[in-house]
This record gives sequence, C-alpha cells and structure tokens, in this order.
Amino acid sequence: MISHGLSSRAFVNEAYRSAPSASVAPASIERVVAYYEHKTRAILQRYGPGPRVHFHTGFVYEARPLATVSGLRSQLRESQEQMLKDAVDAWQLRTVAFRDVLDVGCGLGGGAIFWAQEFGSDVTAITIAPSHVNLVATFADQAGVGSQVHPLLRDALEFSGESLFDAIIAIDSSCHLDRRAWFRRVAGLLREGGHLLIADCFLQHPEFKQPFDQYWCADIGTIEEYLTAAREAQLTLKMFEDASRRAAHFWTMTLALIHAESHGRRVICSPARPSESLQIHTLMRQGHLDGGLRYALMSFAKDRPSEKAILRYDPKAEN
Repeated sequence: MISHGLSSRAFVNEAYRSAPSASVAPASIERVVAYYEHKTRAILQRYGPGPRVHFHTGFVYEARPLATVSGLRSQLRESQEQMLKDAVDAWQLRTVAFRDVLDVGCGLGGGAIFWAQEFGSDVTAITIAPSHVNLVATFADQAGVGSQVHPLLRDALEFSGESLFDAIIAIDSSCHLDRRAWFRRVAGLLREGGHLLIADCFLQHPEFKQPFDQYWCADIGTIEEYLTAAREAQLTLKMFEDASRRAAHFWTMTLALIHAESHGRRVICSPARPSESLQIHTLMRQGHLDGGLRYALMSFAKDRPSEKAILRYDPKAEN
C-alpha cells in the first residue's frame, strides 16, 4: 500500500525505474494465450469454485476487507458480480435487444453464464485459451444453461459473419485488441440497433503503459483512442460512466488478499512472484485513485439510419 504521499507518476517511476516514455511491444497472441493458460489454476483457486467464475475487475463501494483468506475471496467474488449488476444498469440492458450476445474474451465463462441466467440470452463465448473452452462448457452445464452458452476457440478479430448479434460485450478484454480493427469487425457483426458494451481500464498518464502492458500482456489504450476507433467504424457513443473509485477499492481488496495469503502461507500458484503481484496491484489501486488510470463503462450503438445520435460522455472522474 502507498502511504508516503507519492503521486501516481512518481510511484511508477520509482517502482519500475523506467523513463516515462518507456514501453514494450504489444504482446503477441501467443504470449496472451500462454499468459491465460498459465493463469487458469490461480483463477480457479482464487475466484472459484464456480460455476460463475470471473476474472475481471470488481466494483467495491467501500473497502472493508475481512481478516481471513476465505472471507476475502468471497468478498472479491461478490464484487465481480456487483460489477456485472452495475453494468446492467449503466448499459440499460433491460431496455435494449439482448437476445443474441457475443462475449469477447470470456475467460472461464462467468459473464456468459450471468447473461444467460439473468436475461435468457443465447451467448457465444469466445476465448483464445484452448483449455478454457471445455471449462466454460462444463460450468455452463453445471449452471443449467449449457444449451444457451456456446464457447468457441476464436480470435475476436477473425470472427466471421455479418449482422449476427444484438450485443457484443468485452469486459477487461478490449485492452488486448487492436481497437481500430476490432471496432470495424464489431460494426459488421452487430445488427442495426445493436450495441457494443465495454468495461475496461484506460490510460490517462503514459507512465502507466509500460508496467500495465508488461504485466497483463496487454496494449492499454486511451478513451480518446476508443472514441476515434468507434467514429471510424460508424458506431455512436451512447453512454460513458466512470467507475474508477469502485475499481480502486477492488484493488484495495486484492492487496489485502495477497497479504493474507502470504501471512497464512497460502500463496496462490501464479505466474507472477508475490512481490511482483503486490507491486502491480498497488500500482492499479494508486492509478485509479490518482487519475493515472481510469476504469469506465461505455456503450456504442450501430444506429439505424433513422436514429439520431446520442452522446453522453462525461469526462469527469467518479467521485
């Protein structure tokens, strides 16, 4: 935890000993696959047992970490479910077409199962991690929605077809994609009136890019980059909601869990060393609090010709 008055920029430069402009090349798809394959066991240990297993940011309104490892893990799982519930409200999913859904970067299927159970949606859940396909199918069967959740091993940029989906969802996965190419593909896959729904972390200060990209095998982008890609693909921004403070509290909770696991000698089998995990989780918390990073929910629409564009982008951060 940071308690020495360091700004987020100063912390990044001190912690990573790198120049503000330092960067790493975007991770290859092979490296991203290896990252998630290696992470699978740790995800199941920390966020399981399922059937709704999530590997994405959670929303916490007030961080009150419990003292035990089991209690903290339960709190984190609840926060990830809370994130989905908040997204439902922000994206106004109960008022738009949401029958045929594409879940991009579905992880272990927690979100896909949520959409199927809560909305009766038919969800195509795509992943680039081969071992996740059968896990998603198994969890969907356990949840009673095996006929509604269809896991596929597929690169989001290579998903073929036109006008197939009412909605395309990407939760903490768009940071791995070539945004301009992906938005163009999304525009083709969506039906008229369909929506692209994004929840992700965005870059505010360049000092954060190198450590974020290196640890998460990502290519984090700015909000402006997403808006530009959307305009080029003729997708219209419908809503924007800053959730940075809720995300910061989630990272407070993950830090508490890492400390609890370490003290209890129950360290999760993870590709990262505990010290490295502590460093990046601290960075995530600090960045969301100080404005170096920003977590947001966005909705874009493929408007029908008769519809008037609606812009609800509020650049202010969450209080």
